[in-house]
Amino acid sequence: MEGMSGPYQIRGSVSLPEAELQWRFSRSSGPGGQHVNTSDSRVELLFDLAATEALPEVWKSRALERLASRLVDGVLTVRASEHRSQWRNRETAAVRLAALLAEATAPPPKPRKATRIPRGINERRLREKKQRAETKRGRQGRDWG
Repeated sequence: MEGMSGPYQIRGSVSLPEAELQWRFSRSSGPGGQHVNTSDSRVELLFDLAATEALPEVWKSRALERLASRLVDGVLTVRASEHRSQWRNRETAAVRLAALLAEATAPPPKPRKATRIPRGINERRLREKKQRAETKRGRQGRDWG
């Protein structure tokens, strides 16, 4: 894979292992004129998430759970065909895969800690609400004209 700007970082020091990436190429249906009929510019990038050793075990189980709907036999597939050149589609697919894995392996957000609304704020809200109601009630006079 000459010229590729890898390795693609997932998060921290963990990156996509080139050896575990499988590439498939086919004819794209996108832009490209007559040239598109003869070149395999569409890219499919396959990554065996279930069998990988590159991810820490915790990340792997988290990703398998979160990406379950996208996996086929534990393999994650990313397609790219926006660009006319195969090389740019490869770049796009690899970046997309890295972003997908980064999102899927992220730790769950911290649970929200319930807090009470301070009494002063609540009282002020109710006071302003009453004031607004008064203003509107004042507009209801029928003997205007």
